[in-house]
Amino acid sequence: MHYPTDINLLLDAIKGVITYTGRLCIANGISGWRQYKKNILKCKKFYRKVQTLKKLRTRNKEKNEERNKQIKKAHEKYVDIVYDFLERAEESLRQIPERDILISIQKDEIKKYMRHAYRQIDQITRRVMNGEKIPHSEKVFSIFEEHTEWISKGKAGVPQELGLNVCIVEDQFGFILHHKVMEKQSDKDIAVGIICDTKERYENLVSCSFDKGFYTPCNMKNLNKILKNVILPKKGKLSLEDKEREYDEEFLQGRKNHSVVESAISAMKNHGLDRCPDHGIYGFKRYVALSILARNIQILGNYLQQKELKKLKKRSVLKGSRKHLKYAS
Repeated sequence: MHYPTDINLLLDAIKGVITYTGRLCIANGISGWRQYKKNILKCKKFYRKVQTLKKLRTRNKEKNEERNKQIKKAHEKYVDIVYDFLERAEESLRQIPERDILISIQKDEIKKYMRHAYRQIDQITRRVMNGEKIPHSEKVFSIFEEHTEWISKGKAGVPQELGLNVCIVEDQFGFILHHKVMEKQSDKDIAVGIICDTKERYENLVSCSFDKGFYTPCNMKNLNKILKNVILPKKGKLSLEDKEREYDEEFLQGRKNHSVVESAISAMKNHGLDRCPDHGIYGFKRYVALSILARNIQILGNYLQQKELKKLKKRSVLKGSRKHLKYAS
């Protein structure tokens, strides 16, 4: 993963097209792709030109206007060279017969990179040449991991993150009971669903503490039907009824215990969940599930270790008292 911009995502896409098309054509005796590695460098040269010009800004309006013209022209040249290679790749793919399933799979992979490239060309043209603002819903933040989302939580020093949110439900002993990988969902969208799923597995669940992000009047109403005690702080200004609820002793005690969940999230990040090495959405979900399993095993191991230490301390105390009695007699 790297910080996504439309120009570097286009470079990633055309790299994939040129590399895989070059290898497939050489393997099948199609000419024109012997120096495909140099073609990648040619595209990269135009990309670097655009990247360098975008960094050079001054306070002088006239110079900035001239610079903007140069940036626009550099984008046009970059898009043109990429478009030429895409047309060449399409022509070459038409010449390769699909003799077996392996060639068919390779072609599908190349076409996937082509789709990414055409989308990025369209977005660059609209943004740079037409001055259009690209809607967030149309943006893709990684062509390799298409499920990647742009996460802005407003944390100090971390303005944005790339990945997927994961919601966890933890019990009072530190064990993670349930989790959910959130694909194009926010906290308020899954609040009721994740508690229903957890309640099915653990019938004795009667209370749960949430962040403010989970609050909606509808969620509050539905959660009260499922749980006896719902600790769900409200966003914004509180009414007299909300103040009475949130200043209740039981509510305040539940909020204090909420920090334990935050420590579990930090612990999972420190034990490998900060970055996922697996590929694809299924690999991501599998990795998250294994990380949570590892965290639960760690908690269990720590519990057994502490239990054993207590036994050893108790034995040492008993031995000391026996010696004392012997010397006294």
